[in-house]
Amino acid sequence: MKIIEPYYEILTPISDGGINELKFIEKVGRTCYKSENNITDDSAKKFVANLIANNHSAIIEHSFLSVKFVVDRGVSHEIVRHRLASYAQESTRYCNYVLDKFDNEITYIKPLFDENKSEDRWAYQLWKEQAKQAEKCYFELIKNGATPQEARAVLPNSLKTELVMTTNYTEWRHFFKLRTAKNAHPQMRQITIPLLKELQEKIPIIFDDIKIEE
Repeated sequence: MKIIEPYYEILTPISDGGINELKFIEKVGRTCYKSENNITDDSAKKFVANLIANNHSAIIEHSFLSVKFVVDRGVSHEIVRHRLASYAQESTRYCNYVLDKFDNEITYIKPLFDENKSEDRWAYQLWKEQAKQAEKCYFELIKNGATPQEARAVLPNSLKTELVMTTNYTEWRHFFKLRTAKNAHPQMRQITIPLLKELQEKIPIIFDDIKIEE
């Protein structure tokens, strides 16, 4: 059994300072006004900022971003509820965790119980024992002829899954507003808050107005 922390990976290449992404949005947006003649080397930031300030979100829908999340199954179920996106997810129907490519073990996402805090230690140990038992049951089922799609019935929400989400900037803005909110699931915020902060650094303007609730 392996226990890992959740993480993400931005798959879409982003230009230095995000300038190419902003220039593309400007080029698309100026089609509406036939103002392409106003494009300069430094006009993109102001143009995109005006689009967002005026809630003209249809224009930034022309730009897409793909991110791979490595999270538990429970968090992945919340991510795929965002309908205006495309997804590719690790399939427990076809992935056989007995095989060498999975290191012959089940990988779990570490829960937020802190095994180093006395008030959480009992909960973490209880979760860990359950996770070990689930792995044991899964392997026993496979050993006795069950298919992966049958054996997965014993696997818990803590099971690690890899999920690629691709959607446009407008939907990413909606995603971050919901999934970094104070009342979002804590394990969702584990990945969405650092992802938002990284994108705010890499692509200016697009996500700057989204404030993280502490």
